[in-house]
Amino acid sequence: MPVLEKEQLEKYDTKKMYLVYDRWPEIAKNAYNSKHKQIEFYNINHIVFAGMGGSGTIGDIFAAILSKTNIHVTIVKGYRLPKTVDAKTLLITTSVSGNTKETLTILESSMDIDCKKIAFSSGGEMEKICNKNNIEFRKIEKNHSPRASLVNFLYSIMLILKPLLPIKEEDIHASINQMIILRDCISSEKFNDENPAINLAQWISGVPLIYYPFGLQAAAVRFKNSLQENSKIHAISEDVIEACHNGIVAWENSSNIIPILIQGMDDNEKTKERWKIIKEYFNLNSIEYHEVYSVEGAILSKLINLIYFFDYTSIYKAVLSKIDPSPVKSIDFIKLRS
Repeated sequence: MPVLEKEQLEKYDTKKMYLVYDRWPEIAKNAYNSKHKQIEFYNINHIVFAGMGGSGTIGDIFAAILSKTNIHVTIVKGYRLPKTVDAKTLLITTSVSGNTKETLTILESSMDIDCKKIAFSSGGEMEKICNKNNIEFRKIEKNHSPRASLVNFLYSIMLILKPLLPIKEEDIHASINQMIILRDCISSEKFNDENPAINLAQWISGVPLIYYPFGLQAAAVRFKNSLQENSKIHAISEDVIEACHNGIVAWENSSNIIPILIQGMDDNEKTKERWKIIKEYFNLNSIEYHEVYSVEGAILSKLINLIYFFDYTSIYKAVLSKIDPSPVKSIDFIKLRS
């Protein structure tokens, strides 16, 4: 008998978040094939992505895509713009709800700065500010919740900013096709002992410590966030190379921390050597760990498919723990008082 039944999913996922994830490949495809008007920005050498939570993940993904270009990228998850913003800077503010106070503060603080701007949201205060101040704005539909809306926003923004992005058309389509393949293994229609997302969710106990190589940071941080929001458990993420200079020492004491190793199919050779050493250390010290590998292909395929897998895992973990993944009462508490 499978460790998780469809009836359990329907009982505990009361707002049917899983149904949105079952449609992620189609949502991504429709977003990229939508009629959003493209825009081209010229003379740009610095891009600032401002956004929190799920919107922040979008900036992390674009930063990875742009990492091999000469464009300097800054990720802002807070209230303040860097002082390096100038006329050659493009500020991209994203808030799925349109009401994220940190991101609205960033947008408002940019009014007196001579920089290029574009904003994305499903409406809210962000749309009003942009209309009032003649700022480029694109309205994108929210799917269920900000975190579940990731692919609709990501692929819509990818289409809109395509003239600026160093990404091939075939890589975009390949990332969606890879999601379709992955869905056949992990969706809510695959309740069996071979579903790797359910197996990982069942394996997770205690506090997951997610190790990642630099290029896959966006997927690791998103997994941490999804475990915290959906599964309501603590989680930690660490760069595997940096961890070898500090965090690894903590394993000399026993704890309820469990390591999850996110590895790229074509990680740097030095990084592969480090993974080998880390696993040798864990094996010698009888520390159980779980490995997850990216798909092959471009960075977009690697990141979005890891995120797809991990988001499902966090939903399944919630349901296995008899928790509804949708409500975020603690975030609501903070928002009401901010």
